[in-house]
Amino acid sequence: MSKVSYYTEEGLRKMKEELHHLKTVERPKASADIAEARDKGDLSENAEYDAAKEAQGLLEMKINKLETVVANARVIKESDVDTSKVGLLTKAKIKNKKNGMEVTYTMVSEEEANLKEGKISIKSPIGKGIMGKKVGEIAEVDAPAGKMEFEILDISM
Repeated sequence: MSKVSYYTEEGLRKMKEELHHLKTVERPKASADIAEARDKGDLSENAEYDAAKEAQGLLEMKINKLETVVANARVIKESDVDTSKVGLLTKAKIKNKKNGMEVTYTMVSEEEANLKEGKISIKSPIGKGIMGKKVGEIAEVDAPAGKMEFEILDISM
């Protein structure tokens, strides 16, 4: 039994689009690659055939995983988000206590995380460290670079 995960409408839409693409474009392409490799002769010594079969297997695993995620996904509404503490879908403005650098992150699921867009996973080291904290609180984070401290400056949508 898979656990329910929460996503933004945009995040769930992107996952559904990717799943559709994998099923309608990538899956037929993988089958065509296998058929083409099969036409090249003896399968026992056909590395191209083996590679195509392996690629198809990996593709099917990815489709299966994504189907499970989408089936167990729920959309979280902005009206359901509590901005009194850092949580899923909140924007947390934090300050690194060591160097004074300030940054704002939107807290999202692992699949939606995109650092370039300022979206970090609630399961990342910083995400775990600041989850549940309120404005003014200090979060101690066990990051790969060592222990870090962040002050929560603001929480919004």
